[in-house]
Parts: sequence; structure tokens; C-alpha cells
Amino acid sequence: HRDIGADGAGSVVRLIGIYHASGTVWGEVSYWIRARLGSSHCSLCDITHGTFREKTDWRECRDEFPVPFTTLHLDERDERLRDLTEGRTPCVVAETTDDLTIVLSASELASCEGSPSRLVVLLEANLEQHGLGLDRH
Repeated sequence: HRDIGADGAGSVVRLIGIYHASGTVWGEVSYWIRARLGSSHCSLCDITHGTFREKTDWRECRDEFPVPFTTLHLDERDERLRDLTEGRTPCVVAETTDDLTIVLSASELASCEGSPSRLVVLLEANLEQHGLGLDRH
């Protein structure tokens, strides 16, 4: 697996946002409670969701990408994603025809301050920097 510092190669076929939370009902509820108490935080959750549901402006930004942008919880990752992202979530991974590459780190997601449009700008810049630019439609 290549990390964000590696040169990109191949075509991006999917973007994958990995939350720093479990997708089980108990995991979702306990994250929500811990987040409200200030003991847990996921900057990707801040970008994609409001208090109880997915943000409309996130859906609009996500739907503009020319490739699918899916999101997964920690317990939903396959072995390849787990190996690449363990201890590095939240993050965004670009899946190419031949590899997986982390293209947004936890600190970069935090710098978006909950803004889907900031995520798009930063993501496009990082993809281009690594030879994985996406053409917006």
C-alpha cells in the first residue's frame, strides 16, 4: 500500500471515507454520547453529518464527484483497508485500479472544520498533487 507521500498511479475508481467510529447500533449511540461529552471526535462525521442525519450540502458535494464516494465505519473495513488505515482514522482513501492510497489524513479532515466544500477543495488538491486528479462534471 502506498501512503499519502507516494506518487499516484492508475485511475481513481472510488473514494472511501473511513469514520473513527463503529457502525453497530451500540457503536453509533456510544459515539454520539461520547462526542456530546467531548470525549470522542470524528472530523469526517462533522463533515458528513449533522446531529442526527447526513448533511444536505455533503450529499450535494459527494454527488458531484465523477467516481463513487462511499463511507465506512471501523467495523466495516475489509482487510486491505484495515491494514492501511488502522490507527489513522478518520481518513479518506483513494482506490485506484491497482492500489489504495490515503489522500486525506485525520489532521487534514480536522482542518476542514466540518465543511463539505472545504473537504472537496482539499481532496482535489491532494489528489492532483499525487497524480490522481479528478475532473469535476
